[in-house]
Amino acid sequence: MDTFQWHTIINVPKTHCFPRPGETKNYVVQKSTGRLPTSKGIPRRLLLHSFGFLPILSNVPLIAKAAEIKEPEVIRTQKLDSGVRIQDIIDGEGKEAREGDLVEINYVCRRSNGYFVHSTVDQFSGESSPVKLPLNEKEIIKGLKEVIIGMKAGGKRRALIPPSVGYVNENLGPIPDEFGPRRSLLSHVKEPLIFEVQLLKVGKSSFGEKGNVRREKWEVTFYQEHEMLQTPPVSFL
Repeated sequence: MDTFQWHTIINVPKTHCFPRPGETKNYVVQKSTGRLPTSKGIPRRLLLHSFGFLPILSNVPLIAKAAEIKEPEVIRTQKLDSGVRIQDIIDGEGKEAREGDLVEINYVCRRSNGYFVHSTVDQFSGESSPVKLPLNEKEIIKGLKEVIIGMKAGGKRRALIPPSVGYVNENLGPIPDEFGPRRSLLSHVKEPLIFEVQLLKVGKSSFGEKGNVRREKWEVTFYQEHEMLQTPPVSFL
């Protein structure tokens, strides 16, 4: 690209073009030997180049700010063989939940279109009523078990659970104790459901004489009940 000097684009006449005290306008015109600058004598290419630099020079602060803007963090979606889709929101820390462990969780359940179904966290007061469930398919829906396995205490995950690994029977948890929320949940069991889960505790399950699970032997405690679960949902497509 041709280089050029700004002063070569427009030649400003050296003589003054305005009358001084005691001079008439006609005198100034007669005395002036230079011509006023026009665009006719400027090469078209140089003129276009000069106009192209003007927006750049006038927007230097905007360019600097644009360089400081960071790209938004992308939440990746993992799809399991069962059809469950999982998004990690917070990793958590400590021991990972495994098959057979006893866990305490808060959760929000929604339909795939985002309509609220049930939550252990009051969306107005922030108070929570966590549920305790063993990670076995006799007491918890398979899809949610797959979501919780691998989580650490304090972690949060969002998942889309298809009905084939959801509430295939009414004995699987988590199920609300209240009649209204229970009815609302069971009326949508044939649809994909979105669960957002916060893992509060991870422990070991022990069984009594009749095979009943004793909710005890907690190994890790990580309460964050004051933190509201997200109120999205986001797309899992």
